[in-house]
Amino acid sequence: MTDAFELRNGRVVTPTGVIADGHVVIADDRIVRVGEAPPDPVPRTTVVDVGGRVVLPGLVDLHGDDVERHRAPRTGARVDAGSAVLSADRTNVVAGVTTKFHAIAFEADGEDARSVGEAETLVRAVDAAGDTLADNRVHVRADLSRESVDAVERVVAEGDVSVDLLSVMRHVPGEGQFDEAAFERHYAEDRNVPPDAVERLSETRAAPSPSDRDDLVARVADLAADADVPLASHDDETAAAVERMADRGASISEYPLTVEAAERAVSLGMTTAMGAPNLVRGESLWGNLSARSAVRAGAVDALCSDYHPPSLLAAPFVETGESLSTRVNRVTRNPAEAVGLHDRGRLEVGARADVIVVEPSPTPSVERVFVAGSEVLRSGPRRERSARRVPFRGSGS
Repeated sequence: MTDAFELRNGRVVTPTGVIADGHVVIADDRIVRVGEAPPDPVPRTTVVDVGGRVVLPGLVDLHGDDVERHRAPRTGARVDAGSAVLSADRTNVVAGVTTKFHAIAFEADGEDARSVGEAETLVRAVDAAGDTLADNRVHVRADLSRESVDAVERVVAEGDVSVDLLSVMRHVPGEGQFDEAAFERHYAEDRNVPPDAVERLSETRAAPSPSDRDDLVARVADLAADADVPLASHDDETAAAVERMADRGASISEYPLTVEAAERAVSLGMTTAMGAPNLVRGESLWGNLSARSAVRAGAVDALCSDYHPPSLLAAPFVETGESLSTRVNRVTRNPAEAVGLHDRGRLEVGARADVIVVEPSPTPSVERVFVAGSEVLRSGPRRERSARRVPFRGSGS
């Protein structure tokens, strides 16, 4: 065994429990041993004493749109798309994310970083990115408009871009997660859209007729089936809405807006995914279903970073009355299983060696990251601040 690592003296979180004084051995790109630490090092390994820190599988994020902020950090400011992907990649790795599905929105009338053309640019940049640390993948979000669905079909049909997850979405005022005021606030404050443009956007986002909507959903569903890509619904509000998407082949319900919708998704065998920021904050940003309430109802299988990768790292350390392994599974094993990545998301012999070492207190932070067996991040322990402050002495002192 060569080029191996042994992580010793850690709180090792497996899918079913926590090994208090455990070790994990990595060789090549696989995990080869998990258990209580032996008295002697495993031969020909680099031994790393993690000093009681928590050892977890790398986080698997099915829905994070933070790359859009790296692409357009301010209104009117654009960063090169390839540079934006690399920046997002590093930011996610620092938060412990080793498998990232960049959720890229195809919105026909987008006024900011979201538009059909911008989405195509970002999708191609993610797919072509080199020198990344994590496993970066494409999650295409198809807005229910003809122009958006046409563009998604074109991108997938051309076959030169690997799409790993498809979802359907519809952001309209007075429907789904946004009432009229929330719609305006989201696009004006969060998306940096000028007020006059928000008004135009509201006018053009008239909901399609039921028959038009069904046709658009069917097109996206057929595309997912033909490409053998998982299909997710988005912002389901009722049990009936969940059932319609399940009938179309959706296996994931993202961000259900009510406990009724979440529970129906669970009963149909769908993976129910909610936002980690919602859980960490304790409530929905838009007054919809609280992730903590959904957890209490037994209706959350997976958590996503949504727009804030550090929240995905913090989420397992939010006390919910459940075991740590159950909470960790929501950000590792469960999302991986939901999209058919059965080789990762768990600390088990034979699994892909995506492993992170976390200092959980006072704020969860990552000290080491291994991706497919390669150490891609190492940071030292946080230093205690000196009690003595040294005054700043400027040139006029």
